[in-house]
Amino acid sequence: MTTLRCNVADLLHHPGSRRTVHLEAPASELGGVGGSRVADRPLAVDVTLERVPDGVVVRGRVAGEYMAQCSRCLAPITRELSESVDELYEPDPVEGETYRLDGDELDLEPAVRDAILLDLPVAPLCREDCAGLCPVCGTDRNVAPCTCDTSFPDPRWDALRALTFDN
Repeated sequence: MTTLRCNVADLLHHPGSRRTVHLEAPASELGGVGGSRVADRPLAVDVTLERVPDGVVVRGRVAGEYMAQCSRCLAPITRELSESVDELYEPDPVEGETYRLDGDELDLEPAVRDAILLDLPVAPLCREDCAGLCPVCGTDRNVAPCTCDTSFPDPRWDALRALTFDN
């Protein structure tokens, strides 16, 4: 995602200066988390770069779209996502806290990746009240009710059910 590299030489030579940047970047390389994946549409990155004594602060928003399957009924989901970015780039970054300012350039890709991937749901739902699939017959209970008996005991607890306690 080299399209997210910015030359900041003008900011580095003028303390307190700032610049607004709008970039579009392919999201295909970001991947996903759990059952959610970033859609193969460009991400919109709208940030302000500001020179501070320690380096350059990047503040703004990253917007895009993600695709997933509902974790209960497996229906396809496509949703918008918008996440804020507020990060410091400095020549000697602190691991896990700041990002590297590499000479006169900074690479927004790690900050964008972190913001987007942390916003993706691990167990996405098509809607909050999704009834899911019947564990017996597989019917989508959002579409049609089923009359299957789902009250059978979980066999994983059989060993504990066999225990008896005497006083």
